[in-house]
Amino acid sequence: MSTVFDCNDPQTRPAGIDAAVRAAKGGRLVVLPTDTVYGIGCDAFDSDAVADLLGAKNRGRDMPVPVVVGSWHTIEGLVLSVSQQARDLVQAFWPGGLSLVVQQAPSLAWDLGDTDGTVMLRMPLHPVAIEVLREVGPMALSSANVSGLPPATTVGDARDQLGDNVSVYLDGGPATSAVASTIVDVSTATPRILREGAVSATAVAEVLDLAVGDLLGPRS
Repeated sequence: MSTVFDCNDPQTRPAGIDAAVRAAKGGRLVVLPTDTVYGIGCDAFDSDAVADLLGAKNRGRDMPVPVVVGSWHTIEGLVLSVSQQARDLVQAFWPGGLSLVVQQAPSLAWDLGDTDGTVMLRMPLHPVAIEVLREVGPMALSSANVSGLPPATTVGDARDQLGDNVSVYLDGGPATSAVASTIVDVSTATPRILREGAVSATAVAEVLDLAVGDLLGPRS
């Protein structure tokens, strides 16, 4: 059985946060609000939980799960080498709607799917998500929907699709922005925007001091 907690109510929010943290640390799945859409998540270092997450979404290993963090500094232990370009983007847009594809540290004991040595990282701008992340640590987090169906913008949408596959649902109200994050690949020396979303290509280009066309064009 799954449980829903209203995190807009100060009386039930602490119990919801605690239940989500205990569930994630216990290898179970949770749904929580982010600054884009609702996400389904688990402890990023629990391979069985990540497999359950992929199964709940009916998604294969060829679509590896992104990781969200609760602070800027967390990425130091997750990334092979944090480039100046990555640091500049983190300082400009985190927490917020920007995801970075980076070369992961080879020593990491996690299995997020077929990542080919990279991982997509983001720090969401949502107080409920941040509270959970600061207790659990890095979490594998994907949009709270079955693959091929619309992403959930309310906790009801998420529960309708994922049901009892999820242990704890945290209700933060309707998503204020249903725009997906912008994805920037900084895993090589040539940054590239893989998907434009909540953060404009122009804003990314300004931070990196590059032309928008260079960021959107194919790698040389």
